[in-house]
Amino acid sequence: QMQLMESGGGSVQAGGSLKLSCAVSRYTQSTMGWFRQAPGQEREAVATISWTGVPIYVEAVKGRFTISKDVANNTLYLQMNDLKPEDTAMYYCAARRLNGGASLEPTEFHYWGQGTQVTVSS
Repeated sequence: QMQLMESGGGSVQAGGSLKLSCAVSRYTQSTMGWFRQAPGQEREAVATISWTGVPIYVEAVKGRFTISKDVANNTLYLQMNDLKPEDTAMYYCAARRLNGGASLEPTEFHYWGQGTQVTVSS
């Protein structure tokens, strides 16, 4: 079974930066992504990246966040700049099954990490 583990979360001031990492037990030919969930809120997509390297960002983070991957080192990244209080959430990395194409739909992602907390103060 594929396993994922996030790291890099923490507490920062508004305008600051964080870089999240997701270690993957086996990076397969599929789409991967970052999702977040705040208390009392629905889980939502942040950004995903296809096997071929095409990223998709939600409007709320476009221009501030960058998703990338290092397949050789089995790692997915999310660089977060100019953080805002509304970015506060638990962040999860996830992967689709083998050959899964580009998507922002969390129900289409089968493998999930346990999450890393990001807190942004004003």
